[in-house]
Amino acid sequence: MNVIVCIKQVPASSNVKIDPVTGVLIRDGLDSKLNPYDLYAIECALQITSATGGLVTAITMGPPAAKTALKEAISMGCNKGVLITDRLFAGADVLATSYTISSGIKQINDIDLIICGKQTTDGDTAQVGPEIAEMLHIPHVSFVNKIISVLQDSITVEYALDHTTETVRIPFPCLITVDKDIYTPRLPSYKRMLAHMNDEIIVLTLQDFTDKDESHYGLKGSPTQVEAMFSPTKNENKVILNGSISELSEKLFFQLKELKVI
Repeated sequence: MNVIVCIKQVPASSNVKIDPVTGVLIRDGLDSKLNPYDLYAIECALQITSATGGLVTAITMGPPAAKTALKEAISMGCNKGVLITDRLFAGADVLATSYTISSGIKQINDIDLIICGKQTTDGDTAQVGPEIAEMLHIPHVSFVNKIISVLQDSITVEYALDHTTETVRIPFPCLITVDKDIYTPRLPSYKRMLAHMNDEIIVLTLQDFTDKDESHYGLKGSPTQVEAMFSPTKNENKVILNGSISELSEKLFFQLKELKVI
């Protein structure tokens, strides 16, 4: 069983800046962490391979600093890491991101199962996983919250809908996205981190892909563009009112009237 886990390094803080021209997050200098939902995907992959045997490959798209996320995945139990990185990939929307990751996955042979977290905390679209599957022309199921069984040629899972749950068997190769109820993620192992700290991270760039057309990647390959985006401004103005209940009621009324709330 060869399993790929798609992971992403996301900002560790909500205090992020936005490029006013491109409308994308400015990630340089930001503290980062492994996307929380990807922890469940990693644990799911490790649970499956511990029962069936096989290898788990963590793959991510991002700047060179994203190697940190891959090393964390390896310290949790993944066997190797693959970094998809190139300046030409910057500014990609959901479609271009999915196409880039699927192009990277095509460089890996004999894949049985691809596992993604339900969504990322910096984008929250929950679209990348299914779009990767569509671009690889393989079946997929989203919002999986339970693995029922894993056979040699298929996996049976339970997934959540708005008001019910469904059970489905999917033939390999396939892709699933998992929710946080599936397993409790293990902590990274310090001993494993030391043992694998010098492991090579496989790096893929545009030149490693079959499709080398730059117009299919990054901002050039993104059919959706952000018309306007801005960081919310903080307003710390405050008014403290003192007095009796009747005095406070009158003061509050005039305060709201002055602000044209009423």
